[in-house]
Amino acid sequence: MTALARSLFPVLNVLGAIVMIFAITMLVPLAFAFFGPDAALKAHANALVVTLLSGGVLFVATRRFKRELLPRDGFLLVTLVWTVLPAFATLPLMLHLTNLSFTHAYFETMSGLTTTGSTVLSGLDHLPLSINIWRHLLQWMGGMGILVLAVAILPMLGVGGAQAFKAETAGPMKEAKLTPRIADTAKALYAIYFAMSLACFLAYRFGGMGWNDAFMHMCSTVSIGGFSSYDASFGHFDSRVLENIAVVFMVLAALNFSVHFIAWRRRSLRVYAADAETKAIAITLIVACLVVTFHLWFFEIYPNWDDSLRFAVFNVVSIATTTGYATADYGQWPVFAPILMLFLAGFTSAAGSTGGGVKMIRSLILMKQAAREFTRILHPRVINPVTVSGRVIENNVIFAILAFMLIYGASITACTMLLLFSGVDVVTAFTAVVASLNNVGPGLSQVGPSSTYATLRDFEIWVCTFAMLIGRLELLAVLVLFTPAFWRK
Repeated sequence: MTALARSLFPVLNVLGAIVMIFAITMLVPLAFAFFGPDAALKAHANALVVTLLSGGVLFVATRRFKRELLPRDGFLLVTLVWTVLPAFATLPLMLHLTNLSFTHAYFETMSGLTTTGSTVLSGLDHLPLSINIWRHLLQWMGGMGILVLAVAILPMLGVGGAQAFKAETAGPMKEAKLTPRIADTAKALYAIYFAMSLACFLAYRFGGMGWNDAFMHMCSTVSIGGFSSYDASFGHFDSRVLENIAVVFMVLAALNFSVHFIAWRRRSLRVYAADAETKAIAITLIVACLVVTFHLWFFEIYPNWDDSLRFAVFNVVSIATTTGYATADYGQWPVFAPILMLFLAGFTSAAGSTGGGVKMIRSLILMKQAAREFTRILHPRVINPVTVSGRVIENNVIFAILAFMLIYGASITACTMLLLFSGVDVVTAFTAVVASLNNVGPGLSQVGPSSTYATLRDFEIWVCTFAMLIGRLELLAVLVLFTPAFWRK
């Protein structure tokens, strides 16, 4: 047996277990289809059987190679999970929507699991309920990461999950733990996630949504995913109460779940005020909402300040937090507003949240590092460490962030050039890549909030799909697999 096989089979064994767990989640849309009933019942049943059998065969075939995962195994497992699960997730869509190609179906499910919210589907209002439930459930599972759930369960199978958790967790400082054991950490995060999900679900229901709509939009709100069961997105409801509820939970989901956990454990809201990243996000959102409100009012896009404020707040928060809901076709607004919103999507969410993008903590560290360099120019011998919330940031973290930002910029450039090479106009190309890499969803022009990604050709769809994947796994966890050093013994 080759060294490659010996290193690959233990990872495939864990992957088989995760695929079986994923198959069990298909019982949810299957139940909706059964009790509905709706036309997709057979598609969900067949998809569950195929997925469960595939995972079982892979697990059994590789069980004699089971061992503790090594650091490099974590990166390989994470990438395999986030590429293989969307493939199985396409089964209900393709078995029911027979005219849907694998390319479009895979894009849709990758968009769901990465909580991006881009879609190639139209006529969402008329899809079987179970299909829409499945799309939204994918986002809910992807919100905290199906792998984090697996970390809490896999120890029962005798597989340590520390390396996998570390590779999947978002943010630059991954060594901090909420609890001593990694499984307990995953459970703590999911406790917060479940509590927030329940609160959001009840708020939507009693705010005016039906039970089904409340469940689906809860899934895509707390996950900052942005899928909707309507072509008009959140604008379908035309309700200020529901929009305000969504804004609250989008902001909460964009904050670091570790901060939520500590605030709950200490029973104090002062934890939020003491966290630099939370304060920066709050200030950024407030200022951006006021600026866009004034911009819309000044250019008379809406008849009064109140309407300008309503549409500005919802859509700015939605895009800045990388959710992707829309209550208006902001692509028709003066160009300053949508460009600002997409720019904010790059950093207005926290590490350890369900949001995408660079994360606010990286931006804060980079700004403080820039200030330190200015100080060093004036005072070459000064000792001036970078600190955030009173914590000194080590140089190795700063170097890692600088490398991340270099690769982030290079990825945007490379993917945009690929779309331009294929003939896409520059606005569509750039905003589609930015929206995909930051896991936002809608871009501008051909992929704006009033359109879908179905306007793109298959090659362009695959470029955006790859951008969603590397964006969700924060670039390095995927791109390291393309380095020769990773595959050396």
